[in-house]
Amino acid sequence: MIPGNTPVIIGVGQYSERVGEPGYEALSYMDLAGRALQAAIKDAGAAGDVAGSIDTLAAIRQFEISRPDSPSPFGRTDNPPRSIAQRVGANPKRAILEKTGGNGNQRLVGELAAEIASGRSEVAAIAGSEAVSTVRNLLEKGEKRDWSEHVNGEIEDRGYGLEQIIERELLAHGAGRPIAGYAILENARRRRLGLSLDEYRHHIGELFAPFTRIAANNPHSASPVERSADELAAVTARNRIVAEPYTRMTVSRDQVNQAAAVIIASAAKARELGVPEEKWVYIHAVTSVEELPVLARPDLSRSPAAILSLECALNLVGREMNEMAYLDFYSCFAIPVFNVIDHFSISQDDRRGLTLTGGLPFFGGAGNNYSTHAIAEAVGRCRADRGAYALVGANGGVMGKYATGIYSTEPADWSASPPFNEPETGEEGIPYASQSMGRATVESYTINHGRDRSDAIFIGRNAAGERVCGNADMSDEPTRALFESGDPFGAKLAITQDEHRRNIGRLASI
Repeated sequence: MIPGNTPVIIGVGQYSERVGEPGYEALSYMDLAGRALQAAIKDAGAAGDVAGSIDTLAAIRQFEISRPDSPSPFGRTDNPPRSIAQRVGANPKRAILEKTGGNGNQRLVGELAAEIASGRSEVAAIAGSEAVSTVRNLLEKGEKRDWSEHVNGEIEDRGYGLEQIIERELLAHGAGRPIAGYAILENARRRRLGLSLDEYRHHIGELFAPFTRIAANNPHSASPVERSADELAAVTARNRIVAEPYTRMTVSRDQVNQAAAVIIASAAKARELGVPEEKWVYIHAVTSVEELPVLARPDLSRSPAAILSLECALNLVGREMNEMAYLDFYSCFAIPVFNVIDHFSISQDDRRGLTLTGGLPFFGGAGNNYSTHAIAEAVGRCRADRGAYALVGANGGVMGKYATGIYSTEPADWSASPPFNEPETGEEGIPYASQSMGRATVESYTINHGRDRSDAIFIGRNAAGERVCGNADMSDEPTRALFESGDPFGAKLAITQDEHRRNIGRLASI
């Protein structure tokens, strides 16, 4: 007999729509999330009232509420978890609005499972959505909607959590968007491998081409089109460079209308509700680890936190990576995937595949909620291949937070030490230079390509070994040529400050 307090996933659901396709309804964020949660309730196949039994509902932040300065052109709800709950007839005692970060949903699985194992909860749900594609389509057509809602009831709002994502110095120099931060990390790895920009772009294309094949066969994909490595790597008018080394096709696709939900229950409550045991999927491990801020990382090309999360999860299960039958590594950009497969010596064309959905650039980057889709896919694989193990790796911030989950229909033991763990890396950070004037050696960089101008952002170290970040002086021809060559690594820059107190680097004379 499985102990009654053992947490089990009893239902998963996904819902999506694409603009202009048959049946398209232009659903709001909350309507999409409600559809996904309703699908998860139906998926459980219960005889009893699953919706009425949900005592905890955690909502994942959509893009428009992930930063305080994000616009909501059609209004928003003041209580996302209770708005979602209302759509399925649920009235949870506890309503959570999770922090910003793509790791949050995977971490919540562990947190809420631990609540169930301790007896403080019986049925918990996680749900989220994105409707960016619909919003943009309606705005382009000049149409209005009113998606504002006022919902009574308590809410546990955990805040934006941006202090773990946005670094003031990087923001001041134009690297406030994740794409610039990831591109800097990507170029650091490129330097380590000794590859040119063209070689590295093809390297990314080879990684992601198999992802497109998965996306092409996923009915929820935002871009169900198979593409070759050459097509992904080729720089064209349609596939322009957005931030070196990334072409447009190889970055996370935020224009989606997607939602996903997961329902976890105690084994005792699952039995009471009449959920068939063939629906049960056990949570064997969940680990969550935070990385140092970008500017403090000793090696810009790696994330030890992600590796620690994965290794800790595998150790909790007592299995090796090669024993995981199904894998989904968070793929907002290439480097979070490279970081993992480099360490575990996994081939880019591993027969298992590296994604269950098709990945964020192709299936869709459903904001903070992407890995809820990955978990839903993992549950489906486990049910169909009984006894097999599936691993989901969820990344947040600028490769700054990582949560890992391992799932199987094999029973998991939550009776002693719950398999939910949040270890620390113990890394020592690199100090940031309090006074950046002088000289700095370039460690990595990117060039942001906008409509009207291109800005080069660099990270380096001064003579004392302290970190410095700044903008390359692209008005200086030797400096511009150096950065546009794709090989500014190791160059010495003379640092001055402009009227906005931003660091400006110009190729130093010998």
